[in-house]
Amino acid sequence: MKMKLNYTPSIRRLPSYLHIIRAFQRTGEPYISGTWIANELNLEPIQVRKDLAITGIVGKPKKGYPVDQLIAAIEHYLGWDVEQKAIIVGAGNLGSALTGYQEFRNHGLKIVAAFDSDPEKVGKTIHGIEVFPMDRLDSIVHERGIHLAILTVPSPYAQSSCDAIVAAGIQAIWNFTNVKLKVPDHVIVQREDLSSGYALLSVMVRTLSAPGG
Repeated sequence: MKMKLNYTPSIRRLPSYLHIIRAFQRTGEPYISGTWIANELNLEPIQVRKDLAITGIVGKPKKGYPVDQLIAAIEHYLGWDVEQKAIIVGAGNLGSALTGYQEFRNHGLKIVAAFDSDPEKVGKTIHGIEVFPMDRLDSIVHERGIHLAILTVPSPYAQSSCDAIVAAGIQAIWNFTNVKLKVPDHVIVQREDLSSGYALLSVMVRTLSAPGG
């Protein structure tokens, strides 16, 4: 049976909280209130308190949350206080961009290798990351103890690449393709649908641009 998290919406909000709290930390104030965080993000204070409660931290009456401890609690809950090794499968435009995304490194995600079936890409480096042929996937995953793969191949190659990733022993796949992958029950897949975000933004822009909008 696939693992399900009961706190998925809360987990998705925690990075936004972390960004706000880190900015607040620069003020030097030792405590931050849930109401202040809620106002910054246009949320209800009770929602913020419920979300933060899953990290195990408890605020102090009339003071709020100790800033440094709150940051540490969120980072620990998200697993961002430990290094997570990952690979990129698909060294095209998106894969190349993700290898250079600094925020991954700030959150403990270290991309250690990239893979591609294109001979023109193999052997090159992207942001200091070497691109290997797909037939090296299994050996490198085992040698370097990797458990997470970021999939950015063109859609026609998504499932076959996924099968190779699973065969290599990868336990979690961050799927940036528009294909719903078929995986064994023990493998976790998080799909990142970029087109959905753009679709929402596009409709909102069109609505604002319409007469009377």
